[in-house]
Amino acid sequence: MIAAPTPPDGEHAICARALVRTFGELPALDRIDLTVRRGSWLLLLGPNGAGKSTLLRVLATLLRPTSGTLRLFGEEATRSDRRSLRRRVGLLSHQTYLYETLTAEENLSFYARLYDLPRPEVSVRASLASAGLSDRAPDLVRTFSRGMKQRLAIARALLHDPDLLLLDEPFSGLDRASTTRLRDRLREARAAGRTCVLATHDVASAAGLADRVIVIDAGRTVEDRPAAALTGKDLEDLLAGAVREAGTRGPA
Repeated sequence: MIAAPTPPDGEHAICARALVRTFGELPALDRIDLTVRRGSWLLLLGPNGAGKSTLLRVLATLLRPTSGTLRLFGEEATRSDRRSLRRRVGLLSHQTYLYETLTAEENLSFYARLYDLPRPEVSVRASLASAGLSDRAPDLVRTFSRGMKQRLAIARALLHDPDLLLLDEPFSGLDRASTTRLRDRLREARAAGRTCVLATHDVASAAGLADRVIVIDAGRTVEDRPAAALTGKDLEDLLAGAVREAGTRGPA
């Protein structure tokens, strides 16, 4: 069978080739190839320790790959002005990047200035309202519950309306109402043409959001398929299979 032609690089938000990232002698990413078209949504599955968080941090240019190439929106991510690229990326990771001794409003105002938003006060108020945190705007983040911090961290990641969303366990710590609110916001971002890579174990909450699903294990891609025909049960089975495989392999 003749392979489909590779689209021009400008059509990709992400184009990674043979990405390797090691920590000491341990390979967290082992020659990962990944292309994501602009406007596409990718669901990233895998067991704990598979390399999902490392991959997202490399894509966000917060970690340099040990080897391999990475282009974001057609630009060489390790050579171009990473500051300008980071303005196009919204990252939610296990680290909230929130300042505990600042209020919710002060945290978002700091990031609004960092991203040179033209009307920072308006953006901050809108983000707090979308997160359901308007009434907690003057409160210190250190007084927030885990779920409230997660909601504020999501607001921070989406504040500057990024072209590329990199979301690591975005549903963690959220109650049902907050999960529904986040899914609505993600649908709006998808309708607006944003690109997203979403890593999660909560496949029920992620179901229906992605065009494509990949499964990684031990830093390698082991599944890559369209998501349209996959039910929530199918996604659960994919994740469970990867977890079983990791369990039979045992520690490295």
